Amino acid sequence: MKLIVLGSGTSTGVPRIGNDWGECDPNEPKNRRSRVSIIVQSDEGSRLLVDTSTDLRQQLLANNIDKVDGVFWTHDHADHCHGIDDLRPMRFGRAGPIPGFADTETARRLRQRFSYVFSGQFGYSTIVELETLDRLRIHAGFGVQSVEMPHGPTHSIGYRFEADGKSIAYATDFSEITKEMIATFARVDILVTDCLRREAHPTHANLTMALEFARETGAGTTVLTHLDKSMDYASLSAELPSNVLVGFDGMELVA
Repeated sequence: MKLIVLGSGTSTGVPRIGNDWGECDPNEPKNRRSRVSIIVQSDEGSRLLVDTSTDLRQQLLANNIDKVDGVFWTHDHADHCHGIDDLRPMRFGRAGPIPGFADTETARRLRQRFSYVFSGQFGYSTIVELETLDRLRIHAGFGVQSVEMPHGPTHSIGYRFEADGKSIAYATDFSEITKEMIATFARVDILVTDCLRREAHPTHANLTMALEFARETGAGTTVLTHLDKSMDYASLSAELPSNVLVGFDGMELVA
């Protein structure tokens, strides 16, 4: 089972507009971060995409991804869903829409904001057939578990995907660790976790919380993502345990 980190940056990316690198070394390619999304891929080649980030087109091109077998959304914030139109080319040649999944409230907001994607318009085909997560247990050969995570005043959805006897979990945009999150992600092979910065933040995990989450879940390998301009790749890597890695755009790991 393979993880591909398509994007590893916060909502403004690194560098920010204005060529603002903050504390990140601009000469380190792994500090150039697009907005977060991932691919999980099974040994048989089935692929699931989590989130349609604002930078999705360039991410798919850079990683030679031309088809996916399903799309999962964590929540409806712009950096996680506003690249949705870049799913259109992957609809070409398909017998039907791409399967998509989100919790009930996220699905409602996505349908409201991007109605043409889910219902077709002016003779154009429906791009995504969107379903809620209520009864989802398996898709495209992957076992799927989901859990609601606090995200400041709102929430996001964390996912655990299992295939080929291995597991990959994705938990971005959370501000509190709950018992349900620990139970869902317990002993996962690869945990991809929110880690915005070192200082505390009202809606995101900081470094201390991310490392605590890794310990409490007993994850085999942990990947830090949703990193802002204060999180220099080399500096941060030097202070982490050997089983915790700084995520970067294009990173691939095999569980």
